[in-house]
Amino acid sequence: MAGENENPIDLRTRTKSLAIRIIRVYSALPKTTEAQVLGKQLLRSGTSVGAHYREAMRARSTAEFVSKLQGGLQELEETGYWLELLVDSQTIPEKRLADLLMEIDELTAILVTCVNNAKRRQRNQSKK
Repeated sequence: MAGENENPIDLRTRTKSLAIRIIRVYSALPKTTEAQVLGKQLLRSGTSVGAHYREAMRARSTAEFVSKLQGGLQELEETGYWLELLVDSQTIPEKRLADLLMEIDELTAILVTCVNNAKRRQRNQSKK
């Protein structure tokens, strides 16, 4: 049920890679209270994207598939927010997170496409 231009194995790998990169960012954060609080939020949201994707791939229905992917989209949005706060608070230089923020944008676009395609297919099937 993955997007038309994306192989499910690629998304599985990319979402896991995102989680690993988030873990590395968290591990490199300063030990200040502020950085650690933001970092723990980042760690939770950034590592759950892949879990949502994997759950979606095991969905028993289109509605469940869409719901799980939408959960992943929410986590991607939250992850981007925490990364922005780390940059805006001058905890991490923006250029250090630029590639990660771009990956979040790309994954968001892919998952939105997957959700839209699934909904379109479901509508088309219900018309038959």
